Amino acid sequence: MQTNRIHTRPSRRRGFTLVELVIVITIIGILAGSGIYMLVGWLDEAKFERVRGDLNTLDLAIKGYERGNYSKPPTQEQGLQALVERPTTDPQPERWRAYLEDPKALLDPWGNPYQYRYPATKSKKKYDLWSNGENGVEDTGETGDDVGNW
Repeated sequence: MQTNRIHTRPSRRRGFTLVELVIVITIIGILAGSGIYMLVGWLDEAKFERVRGDLNTLDLAIKGYERGNYSKPPTQEQGLQALVERPTTDPQPERWRAYLEDPKALLDPWGNPYQYRYPATKSKKKYDLWSNGENGVEDTGETGDDVGNW
């Protein structure tokens, strides 16, 4: 009689060694860290792009204000608030309306108010309009983070 014997080798479980796992985790950490670093750079650039868009919006709102006020923008005292609330100081516009619905439109991406100066000292327009940037301080040098209509 012949019996069929199947010889099987004891199975050896193959898995990852601790060294391999540490290498993979290190690579994932490096990739994630560099991805976050790049994302932060893009977010900062997006904030500056938003400022440029906001300045255009504010500029259009000021032009609307001028149409109702004999071609004069808000005074320095009235400021940008005159685009949201009817000014109580003279000269009051003849045909005022809310040129901006949301008072938050007067804040830059860092939560600081946009700056307004009439008459202009930097811009070729009648007024200066700018954000002090991330540091919230008006810069006097050319290397600052201010973004304006000049």
